Amino acid sequence: MLSGEPYRGSDPELLAIAQNAQNLLDKMQSSYNDKAERIRLTKQLLGTSDETTYLEKYAYFDYGINTHIGKNFYMNTGCVILDPGRVDIGNDVMFGPNIGDFVWIGGGSIVLPGISIGNNSVIAAGSFFTKDVPENVVVAGNPAKFMKKIDN
Repeated sequence: MLSGEPYRGSDPELLAIAQNAQNLLDKMQSSYNDKAERIRLTKQLLGTSDETTYLEKYAYFDYGINTHIGKNFYMNTGCVILDPGRVDIGNDVMFGPNIGDFVWIGGGSIVLPGISIGNNSVIAAGSFFTKDVPENVVVAGNPAKFMKKIDN
């Protein structure tokens, strides 16, 4: 995907990168109480990170190397980042939800822990989420409310 060619998840090179990511994530689980080791493994896993990047147990990335994270990043338990394409995350970000494919989350939005956002949904800037968001919808507001269905 990054090269502009069609994405083939079964490509041997991509499979090797994905396996490396899973191996690093497994090592992170077993070194949970060793801060220096977790920082070292996180830097190996991600395209960009630093000593202020913190991944809780059971974080998941497809490849890791396509994810670039700013300073003071916190990823809560069970959060998933699908990164066959480039993922950029800014400074002072905390993740807790489960976010589907092709989701756009506007700046300043707050998604509470345990919330799931369905595939192909759009979250308006400044929205506050207390409930799961289904697939193919636009939601906005504080608290966030359904605005319209997205037709493909």
